[in-house]
Amino acid sequence: MTSVDTLHINQERLWQSHMELAKIGGTPKGGVCRLALTELDRQGRDLFVAWAKEAGCEIRGDAIGNIFARRPGLDNNLPPVMTGSHLDTQPTGGKFDGIYGVMAGLEVLRTLNDHGVQTRAPLEVVVWTNEEGSRFVPVMMGSGV
Repeated sequence: MTSVDTLHINQERLWQSHMELAKIGGTPKGGVCRLALTELDRQGRDLFVAWAKEAGCEIRGDAIGNIFARRPGLDNNLPPVMTGSHLDTQPTGGKFDGIYGVMAGLEVLRTLNDHGVQTRAPLEVVVWTNEEGSRFVPVMMGSGV
């Protein structure tokens, strides 16, 4: 069993994943335009789902389109420990708004997998739908549901 004191995030993997996702909807000045529920948003969400599946997560969605990537725990009857954010952007958004919360959560799951760490409770990374509210009101629709 690996001690949590020896766990370290793979910064290069986190950065590379982040930069790959930031290409989807990338703008000439280095920002991102990935509006909620557009084709670009779907591409970004599909890429996250693929990465989460590679990390051994079970994927589920809800009626509003939120995505929940679950890493099983030793006792899956416990409520999950959750983290996450959103992948949609403002029309002139930056590379780090929202996406960082999702990518950091995914990297935690990857790191635990790398070191064979099992958690008691399941862990989930959530991708909220329409958090920015650039296309649809109310804002923060996914997390509000």
